[in-house]
This record gives sequence, structure tokens and C-alpha cells, in this order.
Amino acid sequence: MDPAPAVAAGLLVSDVDSTFLTQEVIELVAEHAGVRDRVEEITPAAMRGELDFSQSLRARVALLEGLEESVLEQVREALVPTDGALELVARARAAGWVTALVSGGFHEVIDPLAARVGIDHVVANRFEVRQGRFTGKVHGPIIDGTAKLRTLQELSERYGVPASRVVAIGDGANDREMVEAAGVGIAFRAKPALREVADVVIDSSSL
Repeated sequence: MDPAPAVAAGLLVSDVDSTFLTQEVIELVAEHAGVRDRVEEITPAAMRGELDFSQSLRARVALLEGLEESVLEQVREALVPTDGALELVARARAAGWVTALVSGGFHEVIDPLAARVGIDHVVANRFEVRQGRFTGKVHGPIIDGTAKLRTLQELSERYGVPASRVVAIGDGANDREMVEAAGVGIAFRAKPALREVADVVIDSSSL
């Protein structure tokens, strides 16, 4: 049986698209499929909470059917972390905090960056791929707002971190549950649905 993890000084949980990163990962992928405009029509409504996140994600991924998996390397190279994001993670880790990225985006794009900067945990979606091409479906359960909240709660319990020592950062409606549950919930350049429940609102371009 694995030993219990050491108690952490705190827990930092961040959304990825338009929070930890300046971009929306699925829009970067969609550009290679020639459907970025169509995907961009769906994304804002989902982030405002006007559309069910899971349904909207399936609709966006469906537009990628047939795209070659190899484009993901180009997408990974195009990622731009938000100003201050890497410094925030470094400071949190130096202070003994556990760090996590929880994302409606995709492991295939996020994981290499997270590994390079020392993120402890990543929870995200996965593309279904067959014979080197996207099927247009999501593989496994979709990471929505409820899944983000559950991840925050599970990591808090696992590392013995009280809610008062949990910081959650996001920008959209699907971050609302985890931001409300955190001791300090931060709305970063966020939609109204999140701003109204956050403890802290950041409108500058830097974390």
C-alpha cells in the first residue's frame, strides 16, 4: 500500500484555458482543422454558462473528426502561459503548496507543459484517436465544473489542506463550483457568472 502523502502547506488549483494559458486549446487545434471560426462561436457561450459545458465540448470536438493527431505537436509548441502563471506556480511550490491544473482542455496538449514547470497534478479531457486521426469524440468522462470541484475536494483531503488554505483560479462558468468551495476563489479576467461568486477579481493581464 502506498504511503500517505505528506501534509501540504496549501493547495493551488487553476483552470487552464484563458487562465493558466492565454489561449483556448481546442481553438488552437481547430485552427489546424480549418474550423476555428465555428468552434469560437460555441466557446464563449459555454464559458458564460449559457450552454451545458459537456454538450458544448462534444459539439466542438465533433468538428475535429478526421484531423491528424500529429498536429498536436504544433499546438503544444504554440502554447503561451499567462504572464505570471509560471512564477505563481514556482512560489507556491517553494512555500510547500501542492499545485494542480484542472481543465476542460486536453491532457495531450497540457501534460508536457505541466511536467516542465513542476505541476503536481493535471486533470483534463482526452481526445479519442484511432489510426492516428481524431474520431470527433472525447475519450472517457468529460471534466466539467462538478469534476473540477471533486478534484479540488479530493486533493484537499489527500494532502490534509483545510479549505482556508485552498486557492482556486478560473475564468468561466464551469469554474464556479471550485471557486466557491476554495478558501480564496479568484476570478481571472472572468465572465459575470464567476465574478459574482469569487472572493477576488483580477482584471489585469497578469497572475
